[in-house]
Amino acid sequence: QVQLVESGGSLVQAGGSLKLSCVASGRDGRAMAWFRQAPGKEREFVAAIRWSSDSPRYAESVKGRFTLTRDNAKNTVYLQMSSLRPEDTAVYYCAAGNPILTTMERGASYSSWGQGTQVTVSS
Repeated sequence: QVQLVESGGSLVQAGGSLKLSCVASGRDGRAMAWFRQAPGKEREFVAAIRWSSDSPRYAESVKGRFTLTRDNAKNTVYLQMSSLRPEDTAVYYCAAGNPILTTMERGASYSSWGQGTQVTVSS
């Protein structure tokens, strides 16, 4: 396991943008991902990327609005969020692990998790 530290969460108005960062203390597996959990709801997949790929995977709810990028040299992934909606309000968690292509959207595929960063979108 590695330590993951997220940052960038904040309060923003609907339609605004935020950029989340996740710095890993090392490499844990072949992929990193973002998940989120809203109050009273289950954790859900947001986006994931393999260290060896330039093709992120996104949840349908964020496609076209969120962009996941990575900096291999810095063991860092970024989640650029645009056109934010109130329903995007959640604690966003960074995760690292070793999923295969068919399990990248499953939280159980990731062995390291950050502490989370709060994103609140006001209407």
